[in-house]
Amino acid sequence: MEGCHILILQELRYCILNNHSGCNCDHIWNCNHNETMGPVVREKDVCWEYAEKLDGNKVRCKFCQRVLNGGISRLKHHLSRFPSKGVNPCSKVRDDVTDRVRGIIASKEEVKETSCVKRQKLAEVKSPSNLSATKALVSLDAASPIMKIFPTGNPIIPSSTNNQENAERSIALFFFENKLDFSVARSSSYQLMIDAIAKCPGFTGPSAEILKTTWLERIKSEVGLQSKDIEKEWATTGCTIIADTWTDYKSKAIINFLVSSPSRTFFHKSVDASPYFKNTKWLADLFDSVIQEFGVENVVQIIMDSSVNYTGIANHIVQSYGTIFVSPCASQCLNLILEEFSKVDWITRCILQAQTISKLIYNNATLLDLMKKYSGGQELIKTGITKSVSTFLSLQSMLRLRTRLKNMFHSHEYASNTSYANKPHSLSCIAIAEDGDFWRTVEECVAISEPFLKVLREVSEGKPTVGSIYELMTRAKESIRTYYIMDENKCKTFLDIVDKKWRDQLHSPLHAAAAFLNPSIQYNPEIKFISSIKEDFFNVLEKLLPVPDMRRDITNQIYTFTKAHGMFGCSLAKEARHTVAPWLWWEQYGDSAPGLQRVAIRILSQVCSTFSFHRQWSNFRQIHSEKRNKIDRETLNDLVYINYNLKLARQMNAKSSEVDLLQLDDIDMTSEWVEENETASPTQWLDRFGPALDGNDLNTRQFSSSIFGANDPIFGL
Repeated sequence: MEGCHILILQELRYCILNNHSGCNCDHIWNCNHNETMGPVVREKDVCWEYAEKLDGNKVRCKFCQRVLNGGISRLKHHLSRFPSKGVNPCSKVRDDVTDRVRGIIASKEEVKETSCVKRQKLAEVKSPSNLSATKALVSLDAASPIMKIFPTGNPIIPSSTNNQENAERSIALFFFENKLDFSVARSSSYQLMIDAIAKCPGFTGPSAEILKTTWLERIKSEVGLQSKDIEKEWATTGCTIIADTWTDYKSKAIINFLVSSPSRTFFHKSVDASPYFKNTKWLADLFDSVIQEFGVENVVQIIMDSSVNYTGIANHIVQSYGTIFVSPCASQCLNLILEEFSKVDWITRCILQAQTISKLIYNNATLLDLMKKYSGGQELIKTGITKSVSTFLSLQSMLRLRTRLKNMFHSHEYASNTSYANKPHSLSCIAIAEDGDFWRTVEECVAISEPFLKVLREVSEGKPTVGSIYELMTRAKESIRTYYIMDENKCKTFLDIVDKKWRDQLHSPLHAAAAFLNPSIQYNPEIKFISSIKEDFFNVLEKLLPVPDMRRDITNQIYTFTKAHGMFGCSLAKEARHTVAPWLWWEQYGDSAPGLQRVAIRILSQVCSTFSFHRQWSNFRQIHSEKRNKIDRETLNDLVYINYNLKLARQMNAKSSEVDLLQLDDIDMTSEWVEENETASPTQWLDRFGPALDGNDLNTRQFSSSIFGANDPIFGL
């Protein structure tokens, strides 16, 4: 009898943790209380064919070999690949198994929901005092899915006494019902929409069909017209084709093509290259077609990351197009430098110690609230555009909040909470926070990483920085030399990492030529590398001016420029050397060397990075889904074309002082700075959402994927 009760309590605990409260948990009571109680008997579940039963209530997934606590129910959520219920998604399960398991889960949820609703309504009908309320419930339930959340209907019936509150309630319900990310409210178009509606009393919103047809086509045309206006400058400035590539563990490969010039960057199209990703001939034909779409005469360079067959494609383009350069992505190279920094032994140890503190705090709702009280609402860690960026941004943040963090650990509120005070993990964190060597190491990590984070910010703004990358990298290396002026070994360790990545991946003749033509570099007596880049500059000139007639008098023009004769030496030109974009400086003051002026403007007008916009790969993954019909795919292509370009425009217009392009708005609750080890309990996972659900900050992407599933369709398609 006692053994049966223990099993029942275990099952009840699992149901509560997994939001089964109110469901028909009759499977728990599969024992005959009129007889001697034996073990609980369960019906054979079809999902057992995907698992191996272990001792206790544990199972082993046959795909990834991961051991799960909680039995067959947790295995189903593991195989469904929904990051919910505190179960990590399986990375090796077949798609057909995932689809089958999701169907099983969905069918059971429908049965539970129907059973719960029937019992609830039956109970209300049995009570005479609830007859009127039951009728109201039925009518409200039929009116809107939202009413299911509030069975009585009363909490969401607007009050006419407060128009502001009513409006906010309606907007909130719109967000919740349609699963909109809370960050939507930060969009500039959000308030513009509200202001426009306020000017139209009695306004009726456009229908789904009108949005999908009339307005989709109209907005797409408007964005396209903006692109056409920008194309007019390409004859003077030229343009850069950006090939931004994404691959996943299923060999899915998507290439997004963008085009950049001084005015702005535009998203062009997205191509599913999965079947031919290792086929150099197919990729070469693809790049040929994109070049032709923009015009060979307009394209100065193509930037691609190392995800594609860089060498093969680069050789093809260089051989086929004499005036087009192929350059590596500066942001990717800088990220690799930071990644190598983080692998240095003593830095790795420092990172692990810092993560010990962050994991304790971000896996306990009460402690997270206490930390934010002492930090003034600031997050202890940061989420960046890459793992390495996140690491060094988080170390910066912890260093900045060092004193407040120590004060929290020494506070009465901390010491009096038995849920974490005096626990081994807690004592380890206190010891780390009190360790002076740890904080000195954090300071060192911040000192060597910040110069390269600064360069990464510069090249990721989407502005023409090809003329600055040489100087920026030189200054970053000088920062390392200065910091380690008394430690030659450490200095050599980090400079070797930088030089290897620069030599093997980042160096481009176009970068060198741009540096030579940059007036802030050419006329700066402190710059020592001018002579070392002169040969690259001449090689680039020969490529861009292949015909002798085009090179006539070019030597005299170079001399005029380097000696600051003619307009190059006027007072306005001198004053503008460090304050005006290099390409614009040449346009205004380069008339004394007209042939060199045309070349300089085209070179200095280019970007040197693919990181001009934070990626939203879920959108592109759905565009290229094999389950899409032609109409849906065309509509999604149009939607992503509009969405991508609107966000690019917003980013270009945003002031760099207002936003850190390397940092994301929300904390990634699945990162190594938050996520516990594989054996973390479901209660730890739920604790992370405690403060968010109480009204504090919430990582909306994590919340959305947890509640609605990672593969929830976008745009209702």
